[in-house]
Amino acid sequence: MNDSGRGTPPPIRVLIADDQPLVRRGLSLILSPDPSFEVVGEAENGAQAVALARQLRPDVVVMDIRMPVLDGVAATGELATAVPDCRVLALSTFDMDEYVVGALRAGACGFLPKDSSPEDLAAAIRTVHAGDAAVAPRLLTRLISTYVTAPRATRPAFGGAGDLTPREVEVWRLMAGGLDNAGISLALDISVSTVKNYITSIFDKLAVRDRAQAVIAAYESGLVTAGDPAGGEAR
Repeated sequence: MNDSGRGTPPPIRVLIADDQPLVRRGLSLILSPDPSFEVVGEAENGAQAVALARQLRPDVVVMDIRMPVLDGVAATGELATAVPDCRVLALSTFDMDEYVVGALRAGACGFLPKDSSPEDLAAAIRTVHAGDAAVAPRLLTRLISTYVTAPRATRPAFGGAGDLTPREVEVWRLMAGGLDNAGISLALDISVSTVKNYITSIFDKLAVRDRAQAVIAAYESGLVTAGDPAGGEAR
């Protein structure tokens, strides 16, 4: 069988970083039987994760947040600079809102609790590898309801929001409400390719890396609030 051209895509190369050997082994056993994944290495702390990522060039790092030597948030920040093509899916045993924010701001493309199902883990890896954000709904809900109630002075502001056009603001609001590109396309009656162009411009003007950071920026800027319905008020 010929896998060239439009054949089977290469497996997603995954590096697992967790300080608990049983967790690393469990994650590897979950992913390895699936031919769409290739576990290329395991790291027991954040510093080792950065070093191995430089060497192995994985597509996705499944990163525990609380690790010795260098924690997952700091390691994610280093990876964003050292191996920018590598995407990070952060994991945590606890639903700790400050760690969710820290990981996403550092450059993680997703955040899942460790009690997620194997199916959710696999789906999240595929999502971040494709360039989208993957945050467990319960974490995103708690993040929004807790984090955005912090005094505004304690929350860093995102620059560039004032440079957005009215239509870009509409797209940003809908993105923050959880709609994907197809959903935004339907809501605004524009093509998916046009939505992608708007999102690229939004990321550039806000100086954010991906949808996860754009969602945080939307709540920090006051564009949407925790009480808003999904999709906000954009028309």
